[in-house]
Amino acid sequence: MPKAIRDMIDADLLCIGSGPAGQRAAVQAAKLGKRVVIIEKRRVVGGVCLDTGTIPSKTFREAVLAFGRQAEQFRKRHGFAVPSRPGVDQLFARVNEVVEREGEVVQRQLERNDITVVRGEASFIDAHTVQVFAEEALQWVQAEHIVVAVGTVPAPPLGMKDEHPQIITSDKVMGLERLPRSMVVVGAGVIGLEYASMFGSLGVDVTLVDSRQRPLEFLDNEIVDELIHQMRNYGVTFRLGETVEQMECSEGKPTKAVIYLESGKKLVSDLVLYAVGRIGATETLELQRAGLEADERGRLKVNERFQTTVPHIFAAGDVIGYPSLAATSSEQGRLAACHAFGMKAEPMTSNFPIGIYAVPEISMVGENEQNLTIKKVPYEMGMARYREIARGHIMGDDSGLLKLLFHRKNRQLLGVHAIGFGATELVHIGQAVLGLGGGLEYFMSTVFNYPTMAECYKVASLDAFNKLSQ
Repeated sequence: MPKAIRDMIDADLLCIGSGPAGQRAAVQAAKLGKRVVIIEKRRVVGGVCLDTGTIPSKTFREAVLAFGRQAEQFRKRHGFAVPSRPGVDQLFARVNEVVEREGEVVQRQLERNDITVVRGEASFIDAHTVQVFAEEALQWVQAEHIVVAVGTVPAPPLGMKDEHPQIITSDKVMGLERLPRSMVVVGAGVIGLEYASMFGSLGVDVTLVDSRQRPLEFLDNEIVDELIHQMRNYGVTFRLGETVEQMECSEGKPTKAVIYLESGKKLVSDLVLYAVGRIGATETLELQRAGLEADERGRLKVNERFQTTVPHIFAAGDVIGYPSLAATSSEQGRLAACHAFGMKAEPMTSNFPIGIYAVPEISMVGENEQNLTIKKVPYEMGMARYREIARGHIMGDDSGLLKLLFHRKNRQLLGVHAIGFGATELVHIGQAVLGLGGGLEYFMSTVFNYPTMAECYKVASLDAFNKLSQ
């Protein structure tokens, strides 16, 4: 129980959650001269993104890639594979360092903008008042406007009432004490594919299970096919169209995780990563006291101004659902704060990039071939393969590619799709051209640095031009 009750804090804007959406909303309001309070219950400011999500997982990925490069150099030098696998202490060495450093950056930004940070777990008392439970005290915060930016938590493992060290969610990956020999990943969404590819590239025997026949349906089909091909090359087994019926842990030592599929198959592994979606972290907020109600996935519905059904309460970030990206969440938070205080703001562009940090990484912006075909939009495709690009050879990536989609009539750029080294950076050139209404002529007449991955745009455009000229 709290030892003391502190005085009420009055604010113009209260942000529940300090992830990308809450942080950006708070800073925007502070720039408008408003009194701002942020509530955060996690060990660092920055929310799920910084604590267990985006930053830790991408730092881990860089460690995986670094080990892969070292292993390849060892193989070339000695003629055989590296004799041992890395330990988790080596792989996780930089994670805590990066998380703490980024947390300090966020904390300093909030301090520079005179934003008050209250630590603890928030719940509504009424539509304008929130109470915060912390170890040392109970704090009340009253605000004219509120932004709910609590993010999401992993969906709990199917049928598991108790926690088992052999069956984990993505929030527990960074707490692993050893690298498993075998692993089953349940769920071929973004998180499942990212971790499956990371562990698979480390030599872990990974099996990926999903009830869908095809993962990542919002991506270009050719890009997904290439990802699956490369993951199979380093040993990942795909069990698509398979539904998990039951999970349990075996008796005895060492304990194994056992997965039963509806098809009758049984999978046994050292570890199961359950990554079947995420749910809004709204369970403890007592939303009904504020006149709010979450859907069955714990998410809040908002209008184009990011207002909930209670006009002065806004929501932004993963808690409102798609696209659930750190970058878009940040912009949603900013726009929510602008709308709260009557500041004119342009709506968020629909041409935002999507990045998937698998091994190899994937990125896209704009339309894909499937959608253009459904919409009956005449288009032409141009492709550049990394093996055709000098920088691709330098980086040792001969399987990556960049695909550009152009309108056949006006030759405007319609979509950009990339897989391979630097894909999430490379896409931004296309994003800028797409946003400004540019097209084939721009790429044909533009000079890019050489040797760089940007040369892919020139090669892909020449490919499209040749096809259009026919």
